[in-house]
Amino acid sequence: YRRQRDTLVGYRASHIQHMQKALRQMNLLLDNVVTDITGKTGMTIIRAILNGQRNPVELARYRDKHCKKSEEEIAKSLKGHYRDEHVFALRQAVELYDTYDEKIRACDKALEQKINTFDSKDDKDSQKPSTPDKPSKKRKSRCAPDFDVRSELNRVSGVDLTDIDGIDENTALKIVSEIGLDMSRWPSAKHFASWLGLCPGTKISGGKVLNRKTKRLPGAAATAFRLAAYSLTRSKSALGAYYRRMRSKLGAPKAITATAHKLARLVYSMLKHGSQYVDEGQEYFEQRYRERVLKTLKQKAKDMGFTLTPVETAVG
Repeated sequence: YRRQRDTLVGYRASHIQHMQKALRQMNLLLDNVVTDITGKTGMTIIRAILNGQRNPVELARYRDKHCKKSEEEIAKSLKGHYRDEHVFALRQAVELYDTYDEKIRACDKALEQKINTFDSKDDKDSQKPSTPDKPSKKRKSRCAPDFDVRSELNRVSGVDLTDIDGIDENTALKIVSEIGLDMSRWPSAKHFASWLGLCPGTKISGGKVLNRKTKRLPGAAATAFRLAAYSLTRSKSALGAYYRRMRSKLGAPKAITATAHKLARLVYSMLKHGSQYVDEGQEYFEQRYRERVLKTLKQKAKDMGFTLTPVETAVG
């Protein structure tokens, strides 16, 4: 169900691009004033255009109260021309978008019914209760299924994977649907990360390491972990600080793999042992990193017969 849903989401996205193209052909710069043209403001304006409304001031009045742009700004972006062929293209794109949106909702319903057939994990098998005890701080993704995925996954797994920074409801659903809930298939987190293809390779010949390049194994779970790692670029969490540290040291591609490896180990630990993830914060990570660097420098200085002494900075 989840893979079928991802396919439908991809098809729907292509028709969103068709809507944007048709609007641009009519010189309607709607995407300049709304973040998402498939949101409430965008779709209401588009449907009003298809119903015959052409006055930009009247169209701007369909603005939702939560929209950041004013009616005047929206009206300025809706001064276009309405050639029949372009309106026809827009109408067909909207109709196809609605069709796939309906199919996605049907898939969400089937997915929810399937998850409901899974047994709840006993509270005694987990350190956390089987239902989330606090609301999620993460914004719900527009690509997420239309039901409470977080509560359902928490019920069947006994843990809340969305507590991990970078993993939202949709990502957690992808990971669980690909790897399942039985972690006993992998003896350790290292085996699990190796199965995902998130470990350095060990191409050895004659006792000499020829290549440690990570193997590119096809798998939706590994892709989900990599995307989650990339989403930590501006995160103020400890994982975000770790990703930025690795990126400055190794470059973005290797940093994404290293962070995805760390995320995979966290998910393995939570699902197998029912442990709870607590973010230590960016400052804690930076402090720990500084302590490790100082410890290494002190040991090097000691080995060479020197003593590392901090420099006192003058005040005033």
